[in-house]
Amino acid sequence: MKESIFKTLSGDYNLDTLILRERLRVSESFDMIERHLTVAGEDYCFFYVDGFTKDAEMLRIMQYLLSLKEKKTADELTRIMPYVEVEKTSDISKLIHSVLSGQTAILAESFGMEAVLLDVRTYPARSTEEPESDRVMQGARDGFVETLIFNTALIRRRIRDERLTMEHFNMGGASGTDVVVCYMDGACDVEMLEDIREKLRRAKPRSLTLGYQSLAETLIRSGWYNPFPKIRTTERPDAAAAQLLEGSIIVLCDTSPLAMILPTSIFDYLEETGDFYFPPLTGTYLRLVRVLILLLSVVITPLWYLAIEYSDILPPVLRFLIPEDSGALPIILQLLLVELAIDGLKIASMNTPDILSNSLSVVGALILGDFAVDVGWLCGDVILYMAFVAIANFAQQNHELGYAFKFMRVLILILVYAFKVWGFLAGLILFCIAIATNKTVSGKQRYLYPLIPFNKKALAKLFIRHKKSDFG
Repeated sequence: MKESIFKTLSGDYNLDTLILRERLRVSESFDMIERHLTVAGEDYCFFYVDGFTKDAEMLRIMQYLLSLKEKKTADELTRIMPYVEVEKTSDISKLIHSVLSGQTAILAESFGMEAVLLDVRTYPARSTEEPESDRVMQGARDGFVETLIFNTALIRRRIRDERLTMEHFNMGGASGTDVVVCYMDGACDVEMLEDIREKLRRAKPRSLTLGYQSLAETLIRSGWYNPFPKIRTTERPDAAAAQLLEGSIIVLCDTSPLAMILPTSIFDYLEETGDFYFPPLTGTYLRLVRVLILLLSVVITPLWYLAIEYSDILPPVLRFLIPEDSGALPIILQLLLVELAIDGLKIASMNTPDILSNSLSVVGALILGDFAVDVGWLCGDVILYMAFVAIANFAQQNHELGYAFKFMRVLILILVYAFKVWGFLAGLILFCIAIATNKTVSGKQRYLYPLIPFNKKALAKLFIRHKKSDFG
């Protein structure tokens, strides 16, 4: 039966049932259920996915239908159905998509060219516990999960304002993933909101099975050579709610616990939720420490290697930077090898069962580092500086930004090896160019805002933690 022939229900109950049965591949899929029920002397046919339906609610609805004494049209049934989410439709494509999304479709002889849709779905979901990668010492302990409706409810719980709008989009493709754009009407940038809407409407992905990352690559198509993150994310509903009140736009993707915060600039990564759960003085101190550590993580090993290259002109006060025993391998090779070793330990830790992962990371790093120094491969100074770099990556929670800093650090290090001090200056220039030319979802706001274009008040707010009432 050709799919293109039938766009709407025909009004013939047997034919319409056959169309849905074939389109939904009921006979081939064990979890696709076709259930028949006799209501008021006529046949009702239910189509739903096993595991997506609330059994108790369906039982109650079926008991109600069996109590009916007269035949009902689709319009009449939607009016008297004792459930909160009921609608009728004649569009076959909508029926197919709704059933595959977890809703229940009901066909009956008296419905004519319409069917009734019941949203009695439920999805397998984990609890809304605090995200592992964005913890706070004080504050809320809930986090986004993979179920879209749970995430919108977590935001609604924090913002009880009629201006809060949640606009739904379906991305189509094989996954048919649902996306929600959240914004405060009158507070967000209207041009940026329309630009995001247009990008979502025009996007034709084959699927969004990887959730956030697939959607991000759909919204921003840029060169692979710029490693800096294009979109800031959070798994915390309190942070998302605060950003909404400040005028940001939040994009939620079904099956992903990450909320996109738009627009994004490099300076947004200086802020973390934990800063706002401390008094302003403590929050400002933590933020400035984070900025200092992040900047040092980019230049500390290139500067140390540059000091070794110019050891003959170093002042006596800096002579301690020169290692007494430089090891069997060249310093530049030692630094690059340890960069790879750190990533190797991260990969091993991620693939190790939780009960052993912490032990593997700590013991593995100690054994490898101590052994490498004892046999003469590495010098102790390399281990020290690379240990600082490894710890500095955890000063901020965005792993993509951490790897961007890593790639820039390695690039500067190689340039210093090749061109000495001129290589260091060239590396810093390339670092700034990579940040300045990084693309965002909307070209209206620069990645270096509020530095370019300059906004004194916004820039000061990024570095100085204001009152809690200012957070949102």
